[in-house]
Amino acid sequence: MTDRLKRLKFRAWHRGTREADYMIGGFFDRYSPAWGETELAWFEAVVEEDDVDIMAWALGTAAPPAHLDKPDLIAAMRRLDYIPLP
Repeated sequence: MTDRLKRLKFRAWHRGTREADYMIGGFFDRYSPAWGETELAWFEAVVEEDDVDIMAWALGTAAPPAHLDKPDLIAAMRRLDYIPLP
């Protein structure tokens, strides 16, 4: 794994709350293997945002800002198919 991917994985899984870790980290683990440069750059920008905002985009209670509004990636985030259920 490249240093860039390691850094992103760490940022995705160490957000500060367990809920955010599962949502953002799970999304990264599920989808990042298929990402190219564009998607990685998008996710690097996403992890700079506040957890509350990212979770609102994933739950569909808020729209992402224009610079992060990538319909295919936001749709994947909203599927929530990457969060393991107990």
